[in-house]
Amino acid sequence: MPDERAQKAELRERVWSALDAAGASPGGARGRIPNFVGSDAAADRVRNLPGWRRARSVKANPDRAQQPVRAHALRDGKLLFMAVPKLARSKPFYRLDPAVFKVSPERLADRYRAAEVAPTVAVDTMPPIDFVICGSLAVNRDGVRIGKGAATDIEVALLVEHGLLRPQTIIVTTVHELQLLDEPLPQRPHDFTVDYIVSPERVIACPPRKPPGGVDWRALEPGQLDAIPVLRALAEYRAES
Repeated sequence: MPDERAQKAELRERVWSALDAAGASPGGARGRIPNFVGSDAAADRVRNLPGWRRARSVKANPDRAQQPVRAHALRDGKLLFMAVPKLARSKPFYRLDPAVFKVSPERLADRYRAAEVAPTVAVDTMPPIDFVICGSLAVNRDGVRIGKGAATDIEVALLVEHGLLRPQTIIVTTVHELQLLDEPLPQRPHDFTVDYIVSPERVIACPPRKPPGGVDWRALEPGQLDAIPVLRALAEYRAES
């Protein structure tokens, strides 16, 4: 585990430095899932992926890089569930229904505006998810991704725990070309992979992925159980069962 953490830390630093050196991340890349130049173009490509048109429910991360994809989901009439940053609430997803809010898709897709107007919901009240949009710090052609070490893997694991991810669910990440690495990336058994990598320039279809797993309790980072209420509640429920 220490070697894996060190390897991921090195990869993050390398990608952040490359994006900042190229001026490819408005506002700076370091310390976050980076916003990137061309995120709008990448979002347009997502809209043309197999499965997007028929998808009724979309789960997305709250980062700025994926805001254009969230706006497309709302514009296309999809029910959007956006993760609360760091899953810091007991109800960890915002429910964004474009039929309910009289706000433009662009504004409603902004995480700060969503936090002002949208209700948060518990995972067990959500419908099955047809399409998952996730941010990545780096990804390779096998669909293996690394994030910034926050909650994305847990978001997906919670959906699995509640039976909301199905074999036909599509998982996509949007990235800048500098985030696409032609090398193996560290991967733990619970880490999920993606079906498609979408950059402003192209779409890469990844090899068939294994079904994502539920919460890997042994892999939680120090403090995560205390910091994520829904995880703590799930752990307490399992202990009582």
